[in-house]
Amino acid sequence: MMKKIIYKLALYSLTIFSLCLTKQVFAETTPKAPRSPPNIVFINVDDLGWGDIEYNDHSKVFNTPNINQLAKKSVHFTNAYAGAANCAPSRAVLMSGQYTPRHGMYTVSSSARGNKVTRKLIPIKNTEILANDVITMAEMFQRNGYKTATFGKWHLGEDPTTQGFELNVAGNLKGHPKSYFSPYNLPFLQNGPEGEYLTDRLTSEAISWMKSVKSQTFFLYLPYFTVHTPLQAVEKVKQKYLTHPNVNNDKHASYAAMVESMDKNVGRLLNAIKQENLTDNTLIVFTSDNGGIRAISSQAPLRAGKGSYYEGGTRVPLLISWPGKIAAKRVDTPVINADFYPSFMKIINAAPIKQTLDGADISPLLFSAYSTAENTLRERALFWHFPIYLQAYNAAGDQSRDPLFRTRPGASMRKGRWKLHHYFEDNQYELYDLTNDLSEQVNLAQYRPEVVNRLARELKHWQQGIHAPIPTQKNPYFDAIKTAKFTKQQLIKKQGK
Repeated sequence: MMKKIIYKLALYSLTIFSLCLTKQVFAETTPKAPRSPPNIVFINVDDLGWGDIEYNDHSKVFNTPNINQLAKKSVHFTNAYAGAANCAPSRAVLMSGQYTPRHGMYTVSSSARGNKVTRKLIPIKNTEILANDVITMAEMFQRNGYKTATFGKWHLGEDPTTQGFELNVAGNLKGHPKSYFSPYNLPFLQNGPEGEYLTDRLTSEAISWMKSVKSQTFFLYLPYFTVHTPLQAVEKVKQKYLTHPNVNNDKHASYAAMVESMDKNVGRLLNAIKQENLTDNTLIVFTSDNGGIRAISSQAPLRAGKGSYYEGGTRVPLLISWPGKIAAKRVDTPVINADFYPSFMKIINAAPIKQTLDGADISPLLFSAYSTAENTLRERALFWHFPIYLQAYNAAGDQSRDPLFRTRPGASMRKGRWKLHHYFEDNQYELYDLTNDLSEQVNLAQYRPEVVNRLARELKHWQQGIHAPIPTQKNPYFDAIKTAKFTKQQLIKKQGK
């Protein structure tokens, strides 16, 4: 009897020891939330489409080995979105943490773009400069003791040093450079040696600054001008693509070469972070500001591209890496670039700010290698509001709703598997099941009215809550006959007849 008791006690002790050992191993191998705030390196590539990175590339054209390596060490978000389908409003969402109706930036320059006789409504006036009373992400970092610098495109005002950046290299109100080769003639950037490539120069400036402040916590914002037009590539790199069997034309070759040069410079930056022994305490984000221009680079299987609120215009690549703190994994939860602001605040334990933030804290999706209640988000809707007009880029290649515009006034939302589009001119809805129809080809609105009604109510509730302006005033210059004529002409061109 005594032997049985001793045996059971020994077995019990062994079990407890094993459980403790397992718990210890789990604790040592599972990434943990940070105890001290990290450096933040944020790479935001201009006009880089979801399909223009090698791991998403269905065309088998693009060469991005450095980004591929980063992806292997990152949280890879498969359903990441920009806050708008073109440059300035997307960057305003990112920097403010707010959806477009709060800051009023809906497009670039005028909201009344396209032929005036083809516009049924007078669009809402666009705001072209982010107001100074907006507390930008950079100001938030600065208030929490971070050194801050930006290298490249700003597009939200004349000088980002008025909105939280201590150093500005090349940032201004312009949306793109006149030339990617020196002399650049850009504000806040001295010309380099003749023929120097802008993407190389911005990376060198970023690395130099990082080395100078590495003893302090820093926020390094690297919004490359590339791969925005003009399409200008290093000739030696471009030559590799001119004979590529899947490259369509000279523009496509230039674009692919620009992507490769960008990737090379991402590699330079990552190597510098490693060489300066900053890897363990540096969180790296790689993303883009909106979809790619479809007429230059197809975003298939996504529909359309930059300027459109179909998936090709808003879905973007997104990688977040922090070795030792964040485990590499795939996350399918939809996120949007408004989420970065509140997430960074949580990660660095920032002081509260007096500003409404529309994004969600997605840090729970980062700091666990396993699927638990702690690393999931409650299902929510993502919203886009665009009470403006944006003319067609290429009627034959845009894949837009009509051949005259990439965007007519409307709004869209995603919730779960569903994507809803609402157009203000004709009060029409489109509904797509992204799980089964990623290309948004089959409009289910007439077949699933209960889903349309449910989502439309939620969209309207959101618009009312955020005071989103909806255009209702008729355009006196609208001419239905001329619109039909122009539409027919574009359709004939599109069909090649």
